[in-house]
Amino acid sequence: MSHILQILWSTIFSAIGIASLGWFIYRGIKDSEDPSKNIFKLALTVGFVVGEIFFVHSGIKHLSGPDDYVGAMLITGSIAVCGIILSIMWTPQISDFLISPLTDMFDGGKQPPEPKPYYSIAISKRKLNKPLEAVVAVREQLAKFPNDFEGITLLANIQAEDMKDLQSAEITFNHFCDLPDAPPRQVAAAWTQMADWHLKIAQDSDSARDALEKIIAKFPGSELSTAAAQRIAHLGGVEKILLAAHDRQPVFVPEGRKSQGFRDSMQDLIPDEADPEKLAADYVKHLERHPLDTEAREKLAIIYARHYKRLDLAALELEQLTGQPDQPAKRVAHWLNLLADLQVHGGADHDTVRATLLKIVERFPDLPVAEIARTRLGRLNLELKGQKKTPDIKLGVYEQNIGLKYGSPR
Repeated sequence: MSHILQILWSTIFSAIGIASLGWFIYRGIKDSEDPSKNIFKLALTVGFVVGEIFFVHSGIKHLSGPDDYVGAMLITGSIAVCGIILSIMWTPQISDFLISPLTDMFDGGKQPPEPKPYYSIAISKRKLNKPLEAVVAVREQLAKFPNDFEGITLLANIQAEDMKDLQSAEITFNHFCDLPDAPPRQVAAAWTQMADWHLKIAQDSDSARDALEKIIAKFPGSELSTAAAQRIAHLGGVEKILLAAHDRQPVFVPEGRKSQGFRDSMQDLIPDEADPEKLAADYVKHLERHPLDTEAREKLAIIYARHYKRLDLAALELEQLTGQPDQPAKRVAHWLNLLADLQVHGGADHDTVRATLLKIVERFPDLPVAEIARTRLGRLNLELKGQKKTPDIKLGVYEQNIGLKYGSPR
């Protein structure tokens, strides 16, 4: 029974060894640069080994005795020659197998590079003022990588800026933006770029507004929609600039004094400051139409605090800004610091300013803006003390002649 188990275990281990050897041979041939060459070398090796086994076996049979040195040397020599031939054949593969784990750490091994599109040909064609050939080159790459945003942007750029075909550029971007897995930031970037082209190339503010409104509709309540609303709020000023570029009106400059000479005052040359009350009224009307315009609301809060001395109204405006969803931490911290500045200059007490700065720490405890707020809290007393007016000290009347005096003291 023990003899049968020994034979069984020997058979199992032999099978495992043969299977392991076969797997290593298979992997070596598959990962090699020239598999057909290695298959030929493997077949040749098998032939050498089998032939050598038969030669040695027959040589041993024909040995005349222990004193047959010639036969023994022939057998030994044939084994050595076979080993030398096999080592020459397989040394490159063996050394690569032993060294490749170390070299793969630096050069990435035999892993194929990640496939990626190449747009160098399209860019070269575009620089040579061959937009149609550039479009063909881009589309060849997009056929392999249909959702590559770099290629889609390059194609739309060529269509809009080189071919002046805004309709084709918009179709290109819309096809990408309608994909269900399109990244939100890339979608917003595409429609924002489309709005810029409508303004720059076609001077069409209505189409630019439509492009930006797509961002608000697709990502409501997000940072992307807030940025788009900010752009829409300022399209009116851009439209005036575009119209002025096409319909230039003469500018009349009042005639100045012909002979200035020395003047007692330069007050008449200082431009008049904008009326804060008129600015506040304009900002209120503007915010009724564009409530998400953060720039206008921030300026209105400053006017409320500095001109009207109404810290409560300024705080309401800035609280609307800090309460908007998906605003970056840096922007929220900026508005809270601005409110703290207005409170310090407006005469608010220590607890009020401290509560404002603590909001930064509470909302963003692990960000750098919180550390800046903690530093400011540490020197808040000095900051408030610096805003207090130093009382005027009335000096007495002293003797005018305080030079050297002579004579005996009185």
